[in-house]
This record gives sequence, structure tokens and C-alpha cells, in this order.
Amino acid sequence: MNSTLINPISITTTERILYRFSRHWMLYFSLFYGIYVGMPFLAPIFMKLGWEIPARAIHAFYSLLCHQMAQRSFFLFGTKGMYSLNEIQAVSPHNFDILILRRFTGTPELGWKVAWSDRMVSMYTSILFFAWIWYPLRRRVKLLPLWGFFLFILPMGVDGITHFISDFAGIGQGFRYTNEWLAVLTNNIFAPTFYAGDAIGSFNFWMRLLSGSLFDFGVVWFAFPYLEEATTDTVCALKSKFQ
Repeated sequence: MNSTLINPISITTTERILYRFSRHWMLYFSLFYGIYVGMPFLAPIFMKLGWEIPARAIHAFYSLLCHQMAQRSFFLFGTKGMYSLNEIQAVSPHNFDILILRRFTGTPELGWKVAWSDRMVSMYTSILFFAWIWYPLRRRVKLLPLWGFFLFILPMGVDGITHFISDFAGIGQGFRYTNEWLAVLTNNIFAPTFYAGDAIGSFNFWMRLLSGSLFDFGVVWFAFPYLEEATTDTVCALKSKFQ
């Protein structure tokens, strides 16, 4: 007599869900993480539609993770994708400080602010793209050593720390806003708009974009193979129990 009929193995609902998730973990990751990184872009859409309450709720939630300063954020439905500090100050009678820049969500003329800064957009969104590239090649790619991972996150650490120190001099006044040191090093071979400010095409913009992308590339290359290994082990263990 089959012993499994006498002592059947109990399979819980949690195990079934875990098995299904582990088999298709990249699909579920893409879905839920995609919602997470996409929500900040709904804020300007909601503002455009006149749905101010849900838009401000999104801004409030993501403000826990990001400074959201307007001069370092993308805008939708305006004439430009990003605006300089002077352009933002021109539409308000206030002398902006950090808190006011964080609260500024836009105007019908300028458009409406994405609920993440450009650094956060780069840092979080590109994880999905690198993950989609890595997944079909995962069996051919060697593991990234820990020292390699630190090399990938180092540029963002340097860029973020120098921005943080620079902002103590005041918004629009620090060495990372003017980047006069870079102009001297490069003998002013680029346009003044490349050195100063945070607008699209500036040195600060490219540094945040590139350092955030390198961070994501390192995270995917270093961490995702371990996620793949863990989910594969889970599938094998549960599959043997189901059989």
C-alpha cells in the first residue's frame, strides 16, 4: 500500500504561493517593483487631471525617501523637462529654502513635478532595465565580487556626499552648484550651462544619471544571482514535497 495514502503530506496555501512566486520571481518582481518606481510619475499626471489629493499623497509618501528639490527633479506637461533654480524662483515671490523647494510641485505653466529627483529616477528605475538584461544571460555571467560591487556604488557615494557638503553653503551657492573647480580643470571648454546648475545636460545632471545607473548595475550583477539561487532552491525543495 502506498504510504502517502496513509500519511499524506500537508501542503499549505503559503507553500503553494511561495512555490508559484519562486518559479516566476522575476515576473512578480517586475510587476510590483514596476508599480513602485512608476508611482512618482503618476503625481504629475494626477495634477494635470486636477486630482490634487492623490498627487500630494504620492509626493508625501516618496518625500520620505527623496529630497524632491524642484531644481533637481523632472517636470511633465511643461515647456521643459527640468528647470533651473532661477526659473523656479521666478514664479514665486518667496525666497526659496530647501523646505520650500521640496514642497513646490509645479504650476500649469512649468508643468508638474515628478515625485522623485532625477537621481532617484536613475537610481531606482534602471534596476528594472538591468534586471531584464541580466535575466536571460544569468547562466553565462559570473558572480560580481564584493570589491567590484563597492566600485560600482562608489561614484554615487562621492557625488551624493559632495552635494550634501556643498548645500551647506546655501542653495545655489556651493561648489557643486557652480562647479568652478571643474571649469578650471577643463579650461572652460564647455558652455557655462554645463558647469553651473542642475538642468538637463549639466555636469551635475550627468553625474547623478551615471552614478545612479552604475549603482543599479552593481546591485543587479551582485545581488540578483543570489536571489536566483534562493528561489531555485525553494522551487526544488517544494517540488519534491509536492511530488
